[in-house]
Amino acid sequence: MDDRNKPSPETPEETPEEKKNVWLLVARYGHIGFILPACVFIGLLIGAAFDKWLGTKSFMLVGIILGSVAGFVELIRVMMKASRE
Repeated sequence: MDDRNKPSPETPEETPEEKKNVWLLVARYGHIGFILPACVFIGLLIGAAFDKWLGTKSFMLVGIILGSVAGFVELIRVMMKASRE
């Protein structure tokens, strides 16, 4: 008998449902690393646009701060939702 093609008992095979579940988790939580930088960048762009439009130099800093706050709030919301699941 040829036992080379049989899975070993210590390494169980993943079912297609479990593989789908892993990719679902990757999709659901993979964006976490992009939330904070994206929010800061968007706040920077909006602040720079206001600075250019109004001829000031302070809205860029305000945009960065508000973007950081928004990013942290979204990170906390995602983590709270993950801890409930």
